[in-house]
Amino acid sequence: MLAEIITIGDEILIGQIIDTNSVFISKELNKIGVQVYQITSIQDDRFHILEALANARKRVDIVVLTGGLGPTKDDITKVTLCDFFEDTLIENKEVLKHVKELYKKFTNQPPLPENLNQALVPSRATVLKNNFGTAPGMWMEQENTVYISLPGIPFEMKNLMKLKVLPKIIEKFDCPFIYHKTLLTIGKGESEIVKIIRQWADALPSNIKLAYLPSLGRVRLRLSSKGFKESKVKQKVDEQMDQLHQLLIDIAVGYENETNLVDQIAQLFNASKKTLSVSESCTGGKIVEMITTEPGISSFFRGSLVAYATDTKTSVLGINKNIIDKFSVVSKEVAESMAIASNKVFKTDYAIATTGNAGPSKGETDDDLGTVHIAIASPKGVVSKKFNFGQPRERVILKATYKALEMLQKEILKN
Repeated sequence: MLAEIITIGDEILIGQIIDTNSVFISKELNKIGVQVYQITSIQDDRFHILEALANARKRVDIVVLTGGLGPTKDDITKVTLCDFFEDTLIENKEVLKHVKELYKKFTNQPPLPENLNQALVPSRATVLKNNFGTAPGMWMEQENTVYISLPGIPFEMKNLMKLKVLPKIIEKFDCPFIYHKTLLTIGKGESEIVKIIRQWADALPSNIKLAYLPSLGRVRLRLSSKGFKESKVKQKVDEQMDQLHQLLIDIAVGYENETNLVDQIAQLFNASKKTLSVSESCTGGKIVEMITTEPGISSFFRGSLVAYATDTKTSVLGINKNIIDKFSVVSKEVAESMAIASNKVFKTDYAIATTGNAGPSKGETDDDLGTVHIAIASPKGVVSKKFNFGQPRERVILKATYKALEMLQKEILKN
C-alpha cells in the first residue's frame, strides 16, 4: 500500500517554515502499514496542484494533501480539487454550524463572509470534522485512489489524522504490517561500521532492508521489513538485529525509541548514587541542553556553567591565570582544571569540561580551527583528550558534545 504526501504552500518553498507535517504523516501512515512512496512540496498554484495530483494518481493508492484550505484568496486547494474531480463546491450545513459555534465561543465578533466560506466543500467529498479549526478535512475517491485533504496547521492536521483519517484507511484497505528497528551507535563513522558488518549485511534475507543513517557523532542502523503476519515479521527482524548488536557491541548504545546515550548515562548515575556537573566553553551549553532534554535527570545533575570568556574561567571557576598564560586557553591543562573546578563549585562526583576553537575565527588561541579539549573529572582523577573536529562551527559543537558524553559513559563504567 503506497501513499504520497503533497504539501501546498509558498511558505515551505521559500524556507519560511519547516515542513513538519510530512514527518508526522509519514510516521502515522507507517504505523498502520502504509508506505510513503514520495513527498512533494508545491506552490499555492492551480497548475502545480493539478499536475501533482495527476502524477500521484499514477503511482500510489493514497494521496494526502496538507495546506491551502484557509479563508484567503491564496488558499485555492478546494477550488482546484473541484477542477480535478470535475466537481462543484456546495455549502455543508454541519461545517457552517461548526464555524459559527467556534466564533461565538472564542471571539466577540461574527465570522466574516470569508470565514463562512470554509463551509464550502466539493459535493463528492466526505467531510472530516476539524475539532480545532474552521477548515474541514476532506476524503475523496476516484477510480482506485483515495485523496485526503487536510489543513496545514499542524495541531489541526494531527487531530484529523489520528481521529478521522487513520481509522478510515484501516477500514478501507488491507494493509501489511511494517516494522522498523533502529540501533543507535556512537564512536565510529559509517565507513568503519560498513567494514565491521559487511559479511553479515551481505547475508541479510532479501525481505529485510538495512539503512545507514549517519549524523554528526553517531550512526543509526535501521532494519525494516513488512508482511501480513506481525509476529513473524518482528521475529525475523529481531533475530537479525541481535546479530548486528553483537557485531557492534562496543559502540551500540541501545535502540531508538527505547533508549539513548543520555538515558544510559542517567541509569549509571542513578545506580551509583553519584552526581554530575558540566562546565562548557566552546560547546556553549550544548552538552547541558542534550542532558536536560531527558526526564528525571534532576536525580543526579546538579548544574552547569558556560565559561565562555577567559575571565569567567578565572573569576568564576577559579582557574589559575598562570595555567592559561602558559598553556593557552585551548589546552589539556585548562580543560582538566575546568573539570576539577566544576566538581568543587557544584559539589559533584563527576564533571565534564570543554574548551576549544569552534571557529570560524581563531579568537584567543593559535590552535587550528576545530580543536577541542574534553576533560572528565571523576572520584579517581581526571582524564582528557584532544580532538580536531574540522569545520564548520556547528559540526565542531555537535561532535564535541557527543564525544564528551561518550567519554563520560566510559569513565563511569570504569569506576
